[in-house]
Amino acid sequence: MMDFSPALFGRMSLTAAELAAIAPARGPLAPGRHPLGLAAERDAVLFVPTGLDADADAPVPLLVFFHGAGGFPEKVLPFIEQHAERAKFLVLAPQSMFVTWDIVIGGHGPDLERTQAALRLVAGHYRIDTSRLAFAGFSDGASYALSTGITNGDLASHVIAFSGGFMNIFSQQGAPKVFIAHGLIDEQLPIATSGRANAASLQAAGYDVRYVEFNGLHIISPPIVSMAVDFYLDHPIS
Repeated sequence: MMDFSPALFGRMSLTAAELAAIAPARGPLAPGRHPLGLAAERDAVLFVPTGLDADADAPVPLLVFFHGAGGFPEKVLPFIEQHAERAKFLVLAPQSMFVTWDIVIGGHGPDLERTQAALRLVAGHYRIDTSRLAFAGFSDGASYALSTGITNGDLASHVIAFSGGFMNIFSQQGAPKVFIAHGLIDEQLPIATSGRANAASLQAAGYDVRYVEFNGLHIISPPIVSMAVDFYLDHPIS
């Protein structure tokens, strides 16, 4: 009988308990954007708001934001940094190793490993509040957040999908809270077969889902981002 690695099915080896137990021995970083040094190219970026060095031992919420196809961290960070600055949470923006995320191309692989490595690096600087560890994304990044977040819902406390297309889920773990938003006139991913279908599927499976439709195209809508951040911060996992 052949054994398959759980990573092939999107399961991370990193657990919430392990993440919470990592001692932040490297100390806090200066405010602003920091490449994590995972690779010479296509590196992950961490945004640090001001004031987090005041109490280095206090757990900090962390939102992981996956970019869309052909994107990069600097393309999505401007939509979330002002909220992170106001509410004092970290933002980790990984970059896909190829033009888009591995599950879109052919299956779980290097992007899953890179995301885990990035989470461990961040935990080396800050204690992570695992009751507010969100996987968020736009377009293909939203599909990645949905797929990876639901599959690893015992690690991700929240899943936020802005105009996502699909979910690739082999197993459902934990009970993350889910926020899905989709444009009524999305010209790339029609709302009926993506946003509405994904929300209905997760609601039927018993997930706590907030679903929002807006009058727009295939975009990240700033007002919708504000709603998603409020949902994320106001509804921690107990």
